[in-house]
Amino acid sequence: MTARRGGFGVWWQALRAYSFPASVVPVMVGAALALGAGGEVYWGLLPVVLACAILFHAGTNVINDYFDFAWGVDKDDPHGGSSGVLTKGLLRPPEVFAYGVGLFGVGVLLGLVLLYYRGLPMLLLGVAGLLGGYLYTGGPKGYKYLALGDVLVFLLMGPLMVVGSYYALTGGLTLTVLLASLPVGSLVAAIMAVNNHRDAATDKEAEVRTLSNVIGFRASMIENLLLPLSAYLAVAFMAFFGVLPVWSLLTFLSLPLALANLRDIKNSGEESARELGYLVVRTAQLHLVFGVLLSIGIVIGALTGS
Repeated sequence: MTARRGGFGVWWQALRAYSFPASVVPVMVGAALALGAGGEVYWGLLPVVLACAILFHAGTNVINDYFDFAWGVDKDDPHGGSSGVLTKGLLRPPEVFAYGVGLFGVGVLLGLVLLYYRGLPMLLLGVAGLLGGYLYTGGPKGYKYLALGDVLVFLLMGPLMVVGSYYALTGGLTLTVLLASLPVGSLVAAIMAVNNHRDAATDKEAEVRTLSNVIGFRASMIENLLLPLSAYLAVAFMAFFGVLPVWSLLTFLSLPLALANLRDIKNSGEESARELGYLVVRTAQLHLVFGVLLSIGIVIGALTGS
């Protein structure tokens, strides 16, 4: 689809829809866990949960473009992570800001359905998601610029989304659900970490403090190695101790992809880090494959009782 100023293509480009699996995966894992919950599950709410997750993610992406451009972080860089609608002049900043707020607004309206069925806890989860998305780069100083992006993305797109999806479907919460959300959070944080690792030099020039440029190149590399590995270790421990079914070990089928990513990160140098944009895509693919396999394993375990 070719983007042109004012055309549908440019509005679609602004969404960065290729990133949406990062929101779909935690909803999918929450739904898989709900299947084995043992009580009443309101499956009719699943499409609403999924739509809200995607709308909040889309709103975050668009607002992120607006503020990154406003703060001078985004430039017309082929290795950059923005949608390019502002750096290439395809949309004006006020249009992008209004678009992002509108996406959040539609998500809030849909969220009223969840609020009706699940009450105050759902409201608190929704407000946390909304503020987390907007304040990523919005407000006086977004937390992305304060070296808090990795931690808060881990919490918001791991535990918050898995727990929120499970609660919306079941009206309850268990420790198993919270624990199962941790590897999901680790891998979505890994997407953020490799993105910041790639952008460390340009972020520093723009006076943006990400964890990567605060801790330095070597420590950032270690973070990028540990986050994916921690997801596999967490699943292995939970399967061993019966927190998750043994079928959750299906996630290890994705290990070759993880190891290929880790090898490329380990072999990269500080001067060539800017060329690691492909690893952002491959880490997102790893998150998706891992999440699908984890969900399948949980579902098989629920259906077979093993």
